Amino acid sequence: MSTATAQQEIHPKESMAFQAEVKQLLQLMIHSLYSNKEIVLRELISNASDAADKLRFEALANGALYENDSELKIRIAFDKAARTLTISDNGIGMSRAEVIANIGTIAKSGTKEFFNALTGDQAKDANLIGQFGVGFYSAFIIADKVTLTTRRAGVTEAVRWESAGEGDFTIEAADKTSRGTEIVLHLREGEDEFLSDWKLKTIIRKYSDHITLPIVMKKSEWKDGAEVATDEDETVNKASALWARSKNDITEEEYQEFYKHVSHDFENPLAYTHSRVEGKQEYISLLYVPAKAPFDLYDRDRRHGIKLYVKRVFIMEDAEKLMPQYLRFIRGVIDTSDLPLNVSREILQSSRDVDAIKAGSVKKVLGLLEDMAENKPEDYAKFYQEFGRVLKEGPGEDFANKEKIAGLLRFASTKADTDVQDVSFKDYISRMQAEQDVIYYITADSFAAAQHSPHLEIFRKKGIEVLLMSDRVDEWLLGSLTEFEGKKLQSIAKGDLDLGKLESETEKEIQKKIEEESKTLVEKIKQTLGSQVKDVRVTHRLTDSPACLVSDAQDLSGNLARILKAAGQNAPESKPILEINPGHKLVKRLENESAEAVFADLTHVLFDQALLAEGGTLEDPASFVKRMNSLIS
Repeated sequence: MSTATAQQEIHPKESMAFQAEVKQLLQLMIHSLYSNKEIVLRELISNASDAADKLRFEALANGALYENDSELKIRIAFDKAARTLTISDNGIGMSRAEVIANIGTIAKSGTKEFFNALTGDQAKDANLIGQFGVGFYSAFIIADKVTLTTRRAGVTEAVRWESAGEGDFTIEAADKTSRGTEIVLHLREGEDEFLSDWKLKTIIRKYSDHITLPIVMKKSEWKDGAEVATDEDETVNKASALWARSKNDITEEEYQEFYKHVSHDFENPLAYTHSRVEGKQEYISLLYVPAKAPFDLYDRDRRHGIKLYVKRVFIMEDAEKLMPQYLRFIRGVIDTSDLPLNVSREILQSSRDVDAIKAGSVKKVLGLLEDMAENKPEDYAKFYQEFGRVLKEGPGEDFANKEKIAGLLRFASTKADTDVQDVSFKDYISRMQAEQDVIYYITADSFAAAQHSPHLEIFRKKGIEVLLMSDRVDEWLLGSLTEFEGKKLQSIAKGDLDLGKLESETEKEIQKKIEEESKTLVEKIKQTLGSQVKDVRVTHRLTDSPACLVSDAQDLSGNLARILKAAGQNAPESKPILEINPGHKLVKRLENESAEAVFADLTHVLFDQALLAEGGTLEDPASFVKRMNSLIS
């Protein structure tokens, strides 16, 4: 009894339905990517290369997985009569469970967001699909049936998977003596270009020349006006590690195609840096900045950025020890001679060599971003739109590079009053008034809330620029970034407002006089609000609004407290300070109100309005409405 027959008794041929998202993705690909059919070969060759890398890595601990066949390669073959194109490898292969998991479902974070982002425009959707990653599924762009036969290294059972790419697939036991995977594409009508030796070699050299193991085809020759395959193998690609070659020998197109291989992205990268370090540490790095953010960018547990090689041997992917979290969007490879081939994640955690490689790589990336910001501002604007919020995590994670990262950050400001984040700290400092010695900012849960905050009134009147921060991560950023180039960062909604030399002595005298005259009113408001407030005082920040809320200098901002509460975290309890504008009509009415009940209603309305103006929510909206109706009527 053959292995397949024995296995068929255990696992008879089954028909299974694709996951709903897979069906949707298949239909989208076939229609949206049809004009870019050559990527099919690129994607399947890239998968085969990954399978070889995984075998090398697992074989470090278990050499028997090579099964006396350590010469790894990818083979491409075609059959004109049968109209099939075959891609096979002798890499790690897959078990039955792995086939079902890897091909029947999409276990990818951001799947829902991906489908929600689709527009129905084939050209735009093609970019989104490429960004999401298509891999094996791209086969159905040119094939109306795909047959995959695979055997995992070290396992005797093989499995055959087959589908027409519509709604289901079959899976059954198979006979396969060699490990690895063979994919047979049964080509659609009109796809005969993929049955041409010349065409296939052209595609391989264009998209996959950088693949580090040989891509082999049978040599062809012409007989009687027809192309005939010989028995002689021919390696089609260069089959050398692109990153190990001299930069002068690598074309721009080769750099771009290698990026697409390591990232499975369709778009060209925005920038890259290729360097060789020699001396105490020896390593090569080829690192890329993508043009688009992946859908799982904000899933901090997902890591798929850097591939680690030791002496050209693939060791592991997603080597989080080689790049900090705030640079998790960086793609590429690092190849070192300073680590053992059997390096483990535990060794990575405690290796001084790895720490040095990481520090050098981070410096390279930050230098690349600085160069882009200075010399290619349009590209940097694109980068920041995609990755700016992640970069803001940097100062809190990377103390050594805090100032450098801070210099790369961008914000909206009152200078333009648009939500475009294009103002750097250096830009702000260059425009500071002569007597100004701090960088002013305000945080809020939306740009509109920041832009229309009453706290800005005195700053607008005096022409003082304020940075408008409305990303959630800004609160985290400001917890670790308190100054830039010696200039303190100051919230305009926390603590006492002291404009220092930006106010004249006359203005300060007038403020003191108003405070003295308003003492009785302030005390009465404080008694009325009771435990709702920490304090009540006269404001000098308002020109048009009757009141505002501020946080004490050492307390959490109202915005941060709301963020923590929304995240289900317990924030330290802190009460706001109510500041009133004695010159406002509503406050003057309050001062002249003799009826205690009306005074109380006006006071609570004043407080609730201030809370709403800063983006807060009312504890008792019904009472607010009742008071408002009473006052209006």
